[in-house]
Amino acid sequence: MRGSRVADDVTRAAVELFATQGYAHTSVQQIVEAAGVTKGAMYHYFESKDDLLFGIYDSLLSLQKSRLDEIIARGGAVDDVLRAVCVDVIETSIEFMPEGTVFFRSAHMLSESRRQEVTRRRRAYHDEFAELIERGQAEGAYRADIPVAVLVAHFFSDVHYLSHWYSPAGPEGKTVVAEQLTDLFMTSIRRTDASA
Repeated sequence: MRGSRVADDVTRAAVELFATQGYAHTSVQQIVEAAGVTKGAMYHYFESKDDLLFGIYDSLLSLQKSRLDEIIARGGAVDDVLRAVCVDVIETSIEFMPEGTVFFRSAHMLSESRRQEVTRRRRAYHDEFAELIERGQAEGAYRADIPVAVLVAHFFSDVHYLSHWYSPAGPEGKTVVAEQLTDLFMTSIRRTDASA
């Protein structure tokens, strides 16, 4: 069963290697050596390198979707809910930066069926995010002169590029950065006289 120490050690080693040297340039032998386990032990939990890569996606997608559902379930004004969702996805993306690096650099390396599954689950997350914006538009809070799909892409482009510029060793912590990026996004989508 995954969740064992061996599976966790293998996953951690794979995340680090995939993030630093790329999925294609990482061998199973390198992963088991870094994890301090045998190939047999790894294959007890993971069928293949592809299975291991998908596990990284599955874990991150599941975490962020469960957090999204929790925030929406709490209810409240749409502006507060959307803001909380934005801060959360940025914070978790920073917290799991190596996984995010793998996520955006290696999706094309997944098997076709798993690539489709990742796409489906990402789309489901984006659809719920879009529904919050649409709710705000219906209430007159958010601008409606730009397609919702563009507004969603605008926010997630910042998330996707975090690993290219953010450093945990830098002066700004994850919450500060999450709030700053969220403020910029929320300001950009709020309705003004010009966009009414």
